[in-house]
Amino acid sequence: MAVRRVEEELDHLTRFRDAEPAEAVPALRKALGDRVNLVVAKAARIAGERQFRELIPDLLHAFDRLFEKAAERDPQCWAKNAIATVLKTMAHGEAAPFLRGMRHIQMEASFGKPVDTAETLRGICLLALPACSDVTREEAMRGFVDALAERAHTIRVEAVRALREMGGFEAALVLRLKARLGDEEPEVMGQIFDALLGLEGEAAVPVLEEFLQKPDGAVREEAALALGSSRLPRAFELLRESYTKARDPQFREALLRAVSLTREERAIEWLLSFVRASRKQEAIDALHALALHRGSEEIRRAVASATHGRGDELEAEYRKLF
Repeated sequence: MAVRRVEEELDHLTRFRDAEPAEAVPALRKALGDRVNLVVAKAARIAGERQFRELIPDLLHAFDRLFEKAAERDPQCWAKNAIATVLKTMAHGEAAPFLRGMRHIQMEASFGKPVDTAETLRGICLLALPACSDVTREEAMRGFVDALAERAHTIRVEAVRALREMGGFEAALVLRLKARLGDEEPEVMGQIFDALLGLEGEAAVPVLEEFLQKPDGAVREEAALALGSSRLPRAFELLRESYTKARDPQFREALLRAVSLTREERAIEWLLSFVRASRKQEAIDALHALALHRGSEEIRRAVASATHGRGDELEAEYRKLF
């Protein structure tokens, strides 16, 4: 199929976003059997947008077919990614396609060494697995633990999210261990902190408290923001205490944002006190933290009052942020 023909076919498929089901379903079913992966991918996405559950057998058949001569039939895994995403959004509860996808490695030629183009697919399938009813907890947990050691940090992030979805003390223990072992990507550590707080609540706070004292600035910022987002009772006091000890300007700014995330009345008042009376840079940092609540008329008025008379620069910063 010539490139121009593929483009025409993709444009043609767009009309089935609004067509009657009696017309759209047969057309999408045919497109799912196309030999061009871009056509299959678009048909799958439209089927997902319209929630055509009657096409699930066709999606599964297409998915299986795309693993045969995978790099040739589905370069970059575009069609497999689209189908896996649609199956997940349709709450397909059978694990087989997701187990296959989370184990798939697809090496393709690139400038230099061949690259694995199935990383996104593995991440999608990992996150779909907790909702599957026909897979044992043990098998799922093995897959998630293995994925925590993946080279791609995006897959490690999805493995953490999947463990949080699984819940239970085993998932929390695995995440505690991973937190202790660390990860070179702050994003992964942030997901671990969020997941631990979600699974363990107050019991996870001492773990994050330790990370607030670590020398790695990015990781301690992730710990602070996770604590703030948790809105647990101890979060504000712990963040305020850390602020009094912190010396790094960037970390101090992150701590103020974390305090703002708690949404506690006493936290907002504490931030307003910086705007009213602290030195200029500290007041500006507090303004930026309070700007998270710019949608609140009450907080806007309080911030406006706090900046009044504090100088042109601070008042200009308020107008810019609010």
